[in-house]
Amino acid sequence: MTAPQTAPQTAPPSGPVADVAVIGAGVVGSAIARALSGHRLDVVLLDARDDVGDGTSKANTAILHTGFDATPGTLEARLVAEGYRLLKDYAGRTGIPWEPTGALLVAWDDEQLAALPGLKAKAERNGYDDGEIVGPDEVYRQVPSLGPGALGGLAVPGESIICTWTTTLALATDAVRRGTRLLRSHRVESVTAEPGATVLHTSGGDVRARWVVNAAGLGGDVLDAQFGHDRFHLHPRRGELLVYDKQARPLVDRIVLPVPSKLGKGVLISPTIYGNVMLGPTAEDMTDRADTSTTEDGYAFLLERGERIMPRLTREEVTATYAGLRAASDVPDYTVEVDAARRYAVAGGIRSTGLTSSMAVAEHLLGLLGEAGLELRERADLPEPPRMPNIGEAFLRPYADAARIAADPEYGSIVCFCERVTRGEIRDALAGTIPPRDVDGLRRRTRAMNGRCQGFYCGANITGMLEQASRAPGGQTDEEGER
Repeated sequence: MTAPQTAPQTAPPSGPVADVAVIGAGVVGSAIARALSGHRLDVVLLDARDDVGDGTSKANTAILHTGFDATPGTLEARLVAEGYRLLKDYAGRTGIPWEPTGALLVAWDDEQLAALPGLKAKAERNGYDDGEIVGPDEVYRQVPSLGPGALGGLAVPGESIICTWTTTLALATDAVRRGTRLLRSHRVESVTAEPGATVLHTSGGDVRARWVVNAAGLGGDVLDAQFGHDRFHLHPRRGELLVYDKQARPLVDRIVLPVPSKLGKGVLISPTIYGNVMLGPTAEDMTDRADTSTTEDGYAFLLERGERIMPRLTREEVTATYAGLRAASDVPDYTVEVDAARRYAVAGGIRSTGLTSSMAVAEHLLGLLGEAGLELRERADLPEPPRMPNIGEAFLRPYADAARIAADPEYGSIVCFCERVTRGEIRDALAGTIPPRDVDGLRRRTRAMNGRCQGFYCGANITGMLEQASRAPGGQTDEEGER
């Protein structure tokens, strides 16, 4: 291994030196910053993008996993199981919308049917004992709209759906309220070692820190190499998904999973926290780490699979298509390690299970950092966790809350009719601890413009509200300050 490039020192380093810099404000990086800022530490959280959770964290299947199908004995299996419990509790305390829908793995042929006992045994090795093998009658009782030919299934009642957008925003908001400094639009371009600190040369200026934590998602291996390591390599795996209109929701009230094969986990059908139904994902290995385009081939592939699994679903209207990039690693497990000599840590190769495991990854890494010499003194003055706005359909939305509207009529003024988003919700998002800087960020906070018309009706009005907020005194902040 080679050390980071060291520049000649002609003068003492200038500028403040943070105790810890966390690179990457996705769900894992935000969870790590939150955990660190529960201690007497000066923490800075950097991200290359204009918003938290705007990378791999924003586009996934949004499932809160029990970890039943993880590889037993791996770090991933342990942290997913722990994270499942931690995130459920945190969601309850912060209002992150989630629904315990349960899941059903469906066997369509004799080979898949024969694999079910092994999957159940695997779940039990992972500490999940509630799985149940069911016959075809029970399969169709649970999901009557399935296509013909199902031979059996494995019921996993603990699987749930959750809002990935709100999860990341809650963790980042909690971190900022605990004192973390959030620096958006700070892409780390290179690093330099200095006596007692590492300089992160970013697109927004230099940032100095005594310790650095790499939670950079798809860029994690590139950054890891800058600290002299060559231990995992990532490539993007694109997953395209179709989102069906809310009228399709009565067809499926739980997650319908395929029986995994050597080719992967396959295509699922799942309700979403927003009242839609999702079909996907594809799994296409890519080289471009920024290519989230959707394709005609992906659309055709998903429709073909959907026709087999649930033909009635494919007759429904598609509201949207999107693609997410997963960090596929050549190491078959998470890479969570600390280099004490360089005061550097990495949480790399965190696949789509990172949504569930994020808080457990943070706790695990915190323990490793303490063992490596980072002084961890717990704070007794922590603020209460934030109470997040509800954008899930299983709970009372502001437009239907008579008491809330009586107290503040702005919650009775609907701006986005497709998703029933009110002027009060948009106002609150624009005045939040971490306000959105663009329309996509506002979408993730409110669901505005995510409905059938995709912003055709409300787009101009909502964009105007965003622009007005950005022009107001204190409406947009500089690189240091989030409100």
